[in-house]
Amino acid sequence: MKWLWQNKLVIFLAFVKFILPLVVINPVWELHRDEYLYYQQGQHLALGFLESPPLLSLLAYLSSLAGGSVFTIKFWPALFGALTLLVTTAMVKELGGKLFAQVIAASGILFSAYMRVHYLFQPNFLDIFFWTLSAYFLICYINTQQNKFLYCLSIALALGWWSKYSVLFFIAAIILSLLLTRHREIFKKKAFWMAVSLGLLLIIPNILWQYFHKFPVIVHMKELRETQLQYINKTDFIKEQILMLLPVVFVWIAGLMWLLKNSTYRIIAFMYLVVLILLLAGSGKNYYSLGAYPMVLAAGSVWLEKISINRRWIKYASVPVIVVLSVLLVPVLLPLQTPKKMVAFNQKYKLREVGLLKWEDLRDHDLQQDFADMLGWKELSAKSEKFYHSLSPAEQSDCMIYCRNYGQAGALKYYGIDEAFKSKVSCDNGTFLLWISPRLYFKHLIFIGRQMPDKDDEVFNHFREVTIIDSVSDPLSRQFGDKIIFYHDADSIALKLARDGLNEMKQQFMLSPPVSR
Repeated sequence: MKWLWQNKLVIFLAFVKFILPLVVINPVWELHRDEYLYYQQGQHLALGFLESPPLLSLLAYLSSLAGGSVFTIKFWPALFGALTLLVTTAMVKELGGKLFAQVIAASGILFSAYMRVHYLFQPNFLDIFFWTLSAYFLICYINTQQNKFLYCLSIALALGWWSKYSVLFFIAAIILSLLLTRHREIFKKKAFWMAVSLGLLLIIPNILWQYFHKFPVIVHMKELRETQLQYINKTDFIKEQILMLLPVVFVWIAGLMWLLKNSTYRIIAFMYLVVLILLLAGSGKNYYSLGAYPMVLAAGSVWLEKISINRRWIKYASVPVIVVLSVLLVPVLLPLQTPKKMVAFNQKYKLREVGLLKWEDLRDHDLQQDFADMLGWKELSAKSEKFYHSLSPAEQSDCMIYCRNYGQAGALKYYGIDEAFKSKVSCDNGTFLLWISPRLYFKHLIFIGRQMPDKDDEVFNHFREVTIIDSVSDPLSRQFGDKIIFYHDADSIALKLARDGLNEMKQQFMLSPPVSR
């Protein structure tokens, strides 16, 4: 990519892509629910986690070494956003595009739905990057027939596996698309199978971790389907594909058409279509497909540049259209304003009517779900820690803080000031379950949850006193109403029930030890 260093405009756009989410966000917003989980994974490095592969946890660990500030956490999605932009423009060059095409493609990555993805510390930004990098290496191989690009493709896909298991959709799309095009000859090449072997070798450690933990990815996908994916509307999914990249929708659609007519690069169009078909069949979320768009966006940019040679007005018209649409969408995709001002903005421009305020519960709310998930955590942590320190030293010593979900537990550990307080925090939701000590002990319990435990949750029936202490008071927060409840003076049965329940839950993800004879 030597040409990049000679292309100052592309470098500048990459810098803007990197710096934008770090400087324009209103500081009132906190970390997102999921970011607390992924940051905590960085404090418990392993070859796998119940909900995701471990590459993101390594970045979280590096952030913690740098102090663990919001900046050090947000640094990574911003950086990989810039890298995705650079790889996309490199793809444009491989497809025959020059500066204008590179700028158009860069604009699509700089703005649109990628703005939010490259602000949140979630596996999605890694997923998108490695899909894009894989597509780039595949195009390089098609253009040169050099085997080194097959190995690079294999490594990129392996790193995609270590980022997010949804890379399986992309791998399936590549294989099926190879079979559907003239490039099927690749299956006869020894180098192809050597590259496949290299990729499998690179992911074996994580596969072994999955095996020894009874393949929690399957359990996670089942839970996701039961709680979220079953509510996905296929019509909405298609509509959202248009909305996600609205400023450049005419570019990527044209790119898809151009690729379908091009026998050399038709495989790229097939890959995109197969990904969409698989996601539709599997009721995937709309943003699961974002990794497939840089390649069709790159193709569309090349097409636009070609037709503008004799129609210069296209160049002068397309850039303003993209810029205007992008500027209009920035306040929708990034939390630039305070929560109250954002609510007013959403109401003024009737975002509810176009479905942008619909949450996973299929109901419309005042704020976008991602933004509502960035409020209330500091309040919850401060109130919990204040109450903990109001207890006597003896009560603190015998007290455990139990959170219903990983967001609550991660927030208390992130915002907590006293190490003794943070060490008391536990949770059996997600990978937090694996981090609970088998020597679980408590006499008193501070419970953090949305509502009072059900009557059939037996452990909570074995305390002498129960007192509701406080709750999250911000009505715009998705955590609004989360309660802090104090369970005082457990009887002799409570601890045994808790330990037995914990052991039973952990056994779902642990191979039974061999029986000694």
